[in-house]
Amino acid sequence: MVEETGSTNADLLAAAVHGAPDRTVLVARHQSAGRGRLDRTWEAPPGANLLVSLLFNDVPSVPHVLTQRVAIAAAMAADRVVGVQAQLKWPNDLLVGDAKLAGVLAQSTVHAGRLAVVVGIGVNCAWAPPGAARLGDGVDPLGVLQALLVAYDELPADVAEVYRSRLGTLGRAVRVELADEVLEGRAIDVEPDGRLLVLDACGITHRIDTGDVVHLRTQG
Repeated sequence: MVEETGSTNADLLAAAVHGAPDRTVLVARHQSAGRGRLDRTWEAPPGANLLVSLLFNDVPSVPHVLTQRVAIAAAMAADRVVGVQAQLKWPNDLLVGDAKLAGVLAQSTVHAGRLAVVVGIGVNCAWAPPGAARLGDGVDPLGVLQALLVAYDELPADVAEVYRSRLGTLGRAVRVELADEVLEGRAIDVEPDGRLLVLDACGITHRIDTGDVVHLRTQG
């Protein structure tokens, strides 16, 4: 654990190059350069939230599974620690209702010809920005981390069905913001490699590898 750093993800990526062992965990009380998807930045008060990264040298054939496993474990931890029921939003957020509770970001590096993946997660424990969710006053981030690590080890080797069952995006009307277009439709499934299947109004199924998903409210 460190009091402050720029980014736990960046620190573990550097550590991987220097031979840090598999499942190294780095947690910080404060991050000054935390990153989310699309290079978004955010900053929480020191000690208020769980800011942690995990290093994986043993990388599966579909690396995205590591992100899924960490997200599932975080949802399990939220339930076990304070009874908060969180759902997953594709590809990497945890929601309580429609409010964001946590975000997950995976990054990778290659050292000595081997791929290493770092999965970072920020969980809103005692503090959240406006419009977001949190676990509650007095929640200890390290207690949440302990529950997350225990839950991670309890997961089966194949988490595809567990992930699918917790993915609140499925069945929802969604808007997917891609690099060069915006797609609207209904999220109907997620493939083993993590791609989201979206059925548009013309009956065409789109396989989304990377995109920013917005859950839309249905009328009626």
